[in-house]
Amino acid sequence: MTRTIGFSTGAIAKSDYTAALQALRRHHVRAVELSALRFSELHPLIQALPNLDLSHFQAISFHAPSGFDASQEESVVRALQQVAALNIPIVIHPDVIYSYQRWAQFRDLLLIENMDKRKPIGRTADELSIAFAQLPQARLCFDIGHARQIDPTMSEARKILERFAGRLAEIHLSEVNSSSRHDPLSSYAIEAFQSVAHLIPENVPVILESLIDQGQTDIPTEIARAALALQAPKASLLTSV
Repeated sequence: MTRTIGFSTGAIAKSDYTAALQALRRHHVRAVELSALRFSELHPLIQALPNLDLSHFQAISFHAPSGFDASQEESVVRALQQVAALNIPIVIHPDVIYSYQRWAQFRDLLLIENMDKRKPIGRTADELSIAFAQLPQARLCFDIGHARQIDPTMSEARKILERFAGRLAEIHLSEVNSSSRHDPLSSYAIEAFQSVAHLIPENVPVILESLIDQGQTDIPTEIARAALALQAPKASLLTSV
């Protein structure tokens, strides 16, 4: 089986999801995450969603905003009901879940993402357990770059993947630097990710968050690097990246 590897629209063109989708279709990419990472992007993207041509994609998900306060939570959840009605999984950061009861309605369409060092919760397997105890039907969006930033030895990544193997629904993949920016993959990141690749089933879709919006790399190159990062270690190939 060949892994399904795609991109977040936000990594390609930030809020210009139309341009991002066109670019992905040109390169015959089969997975996409529709990004409303900024709160201001949520309602325009949801309003456009029924008219977007997503027929080309085998795997589709939607990233909810990463920052809003408790007073905005109800309106965010109400808007995301339209995404769930289309049976599209919703990725959420655990630090913006203020009322677990509100989010429970999404059941297994809700994907909780592990966090980077900036966030106070959701960074480790133990911290994720708190959220999953409250949302037992939710699944996991595993950000392998976040896990490496938290623990470069990849021990925490292994712990998360092993503990929540039955919940794993999507992979986020990029190199997350010390400033928590999502960079293109280096050979060092590829080698680290290969050490846990055997714990990631090939049928789990992979979404790249490597920023290419300013020409840092391109879609085919980054997909090739991601495919290599999710293979068994082959030291001779690392030098070619």
